[in-house]
Amino acid sequence: MATGEHESSEHNGRGSGDGTLTGRVAVITGGARGQGRSHAIALARAGADVAVCDLCEDLLSATYPMATADDLAETVRLVEAEGRRCMSAQVDVRDLAALTAFVDDVVLALGSVDIVVANAGISTLGSVFAGGAEVWDETIGVNLTGVFNTVSAAARHLVAGRWGRVITVSSMMGRSANPMISAYAASKWGVIGLTKSLAHEFAAHGVTVNAVAPGNVSTDMVHNEALYRLMRPELDAPTAEDVAGPMAALHVQPVPWLEPEEISAAVLFLCSDGARHITGTVIDVDAGASARFTA
Repeated sequence: MATGEHESSEHNGRGSGDGTLTGRVAVITGGARGQGRSHAIALARAGADVAVCDLCEDLLSATYPMATADDLAETVRLVEAEGRRCMSAQVDVRDLAALTAFVDDVVLALGSVDIVVANAGISTLGSVFAGGAEVWDETIGVNLTGVFNTVSAAARHLVAGRWGRVITVSSMMGRSANPMISAYAASKWGVIGLTKSLAHEFAAHGVTVNAVAPGNVSTDMVHNEALYRLMRPELDAPTAEDVAGPMAALHVQPVPWLEPEEISAAVLFLCSDGARHITGTVIDVDAGASARFTA
């Protein structure tokens, strides 16, 4: 029998095999708010202890404010309110050494790392005609190199446990494109290629690697002045109501945005026993936008 989670559960005594995550430990990047916070709460409710990290500083290329240390502390509070342990740190996912130190600390404090959700990401806008590489460098650094660094920091712990779930976060723009988001689209396409390659590398170690590709999600990444203006340039001060129509047009189902909990549901499924033989794939949670993609 190939080594996998059924064998590893007997060896490490964690995981009841009934679909719950009791006894597991999850590391989530970009966990201070938005989707990352939602994933943290969902995994805690499923029984996992959680470690979250976030930059908690603004970035020059991002067109909206980043999460704060207070946001990160609130995620910790919400996870602990579910009765689970939670630790946190301010970490830049572009810094492999810092991420590795954080993951090592998680193992020391919580006992293992079983689930990794490489969620940290930024949305940036900019045209190739504007010149300059700052937006490109920062976007690729956070959204793609940050995913590689996250998995790299946890790799030896996942392999040692002989059971693991790695979930990366791409986007519907990781399978399509629009103008003014070339760096963002390239980074999210790259996440899918990285995910599929990593699935091969981890396959013999009882670790699955999959991506989720959300559509528009109702977080600060979507609800900000810069994106609103891009969607409705003819208006002086567009509101959420003003952009709802153009946002819905990016989907197939007539909804402008999804809730973070809908993405968390896919993350939970990929962590479940039922997904033990799903690896190297992408789950599109995008209100049907993927119906426009090639097979």
